[in-house]
Amino acid sequence: MENRQTRPIGIFDSGVGGLTVMRAIIERMPGEDLIYLGDTARVPYGNRGAETVRCYAVNAAALLERHQIKALVVACNTASAYGLAALRDKLSIPVFGVISPVARRAAILSESGSIAVLGTRGTIRSRAYQRALLELRPELDVHPVACPLLVPLAEEGWLDGTVTQQVLEHYLADLVPTEVDTLILGCTHYPILRDAIAGVTERLLTGPTTLLDSARATAEAVAQKLGDAGLLKETDAEGTRQFLLTDLPEGFVETAERFFGRPLQQECEHVDIVDTTGE
Repeated sequence: MENRQTRPIGIFDSGVGGLTVMRAIIERMPGEDLIYLGDTARVPYGNRGAETVRCYAVNAAALLERHQIKALVVACNTASAYGLAALRDKLSIPVFGVISPVARRAAILSESGSIAVLGTRGTIRSRAYQRALLELRPELDVHPVACPLLVPLAEEGWLDGTVTQQVLEHYLADLVPTEVDTLILGCTHYPILRDAIAGVTERLLTGPTTLLDSARATAEAVAQKLGDAGLLKETDAEGTRQFLLTDLPEGFVETAERFFGRPLQQECEHVDIVDTTGE
């Protein structure tokens, strides 16, 4: 058991957005060793088909398994929507997605029973959030909103300003006549746009709106389950961090640090993902 406790947690995303999840995990469990895999050669996943995303997720998990991880966090909403079931079938370690934890939180908090979900086209098309929320509370009124321009705005560092405000006002306009009181940021890029989103919802929507992001909810779910299983690392020392990328795009570190909220410190290692699906 001790050997399993000291193994790292693997975190996988299509690019940099999952670093918001990694950041939340560090804040919640600072002693854990973490390995982050960004599939930057194939980003973005949000506009790809379900089978393609599933294959990408399986291949990424296989790479992280070779690092003897004790748990896998799929820090991508689209990969969670399309690949989570396949990963849980194939892996013998705990596998966490980013959809269920925040859906549970939203279902508990919403008083009006009206919840909005902002996400990429792929995540919204999958209806994963709708299914998760309605399984918890069948009477909920769920409003999915595809927001494809928010990812590039976040990656360019346009976290506020006229353009960002106008884009958000366009996306959120359909929520004006609703009774939405809880809004899920259903993409791991969106937490760094949280202040801008909060400002627009305050102006457009009639009542107070609670914003929830998957990063914090997922970190809490990981801590709870690993703790219950006796898999948390028992140490007061800061854990190690490792960053693996399938491509090393120019300017990656600057963008990554914006999402991570701190200097990366370690160099990013280039890796190749091998297709293990046989498809």
